[in-house]
Amino acid sequence: MGNIELSGEFFLDKLEAAKIHFERALDCKHTEFDDLYPYMIEHPQFFWYKRYVAWSELLTIVKLSEELGIDWKERFTEKQVDYVSKRVMSSTVLDYWYETNDTREHVG
Repeated sequence: MGNIELSGEFFLDKLEAAKIHFERALDCKHTEFDDLYPYMIEHPQFFWYKRYVAWSELLTIVKLSEELGIDWKERFTEKQVDYVSKRVMSSTVLDYWYETNDTREHVG
């Protein structure tokens, strides 16, 4: 197999695609995962699994970027960088990825 030279821009494009995929999964929008497993839509755990798959893809691209010395952090907010660096998809990541939920809602 011949040598393949990949540019940093290639990984940044893949990173952007993975970020969009994760954000679409967060928003419960259509992703290619829906096309691969159309029967899963009927199952309650589908959206959790869909988000997990997108998160794993994002972490994989970030890890490869780091190993190649490509700065991936400039494409994310400071809090998003923190979430990705911790590598754990928690309820905080799901609730605050977009940083728009600054205050907790109060039950009246």
